[in-house]
Amino acid sequence: MLLAAAPAQAAGYRYWSFWEGEGKSDHWAYATQGPATALPADGDVLGFRFAISKDSADAAQPSAAPDFTHICEGVAKKDGTKRIAIVVDFGTPQDAPPGEAPPTPARTTGCPQVREDATAAEALAAVAKPLRYDGNALLCGIAGYPAKGCGEQVELPDASAPSAEPSAKPTAGAAAPEHSGGPSFGLVTGGAAVLLLGIAGVWQARRRRG
Repeated sequence: MLLAAAPAQAAGYRYWSFWEGEGKSDHWAYATQGPATALPADGDVLGFRFAISKDSADAAQPSAAPDFTHICEGVAKKDGTKRIAIVVDFGTPQDAPPGEAPPTPARTTGCPQVREDATAAEALAAVAKPLRYDGNALLCGIAGYPAKGCGEQVELPDASAPSAEPSAKPTAGAAAPEHSGGPSFGLVTGGAAVLLLGIAGVWQARRRRG
């Protein structure tokens, strides 16, 4: 007699996702490239969110709207620089690795003025050091959080259980991410440029190994 197999526990990944503000709107869009290669322009808003999710379509967005005017209020543009609004959301205690907790406050913003040719990773480093990367230039930690681990596979919470953050939408609305993918890629520690592996390829490799 054949026995029915028990349903497998859904798998997800604990990682920092990378977001971009959509023009002048109050919506986030999942970034189509990693922060090491993204070249934001003056007035752009970048978001980073730590959470457990199965892919980009399921990824939690930063909990603050991408409001450049508010974040960069009073910061005047200087010659040879650009202003980039940064939102860093450390996520919820439920997303934290075992033995760790999100920093307090759980969200921080900044408006660094960086070189006109600076990448998103360099703008992030200007407001949220230390950053931590793995050997594949995967962004693993922002402002020292989490202290270890990088895009590890974890069991997803039971979908039938109530969530402390059911929609994970920014305070002024959210757009559904349009691109599949996994953890965001970044710049290696020290600021050296790296040749990034394709996001989809690495993400699929992680899933196959899982």
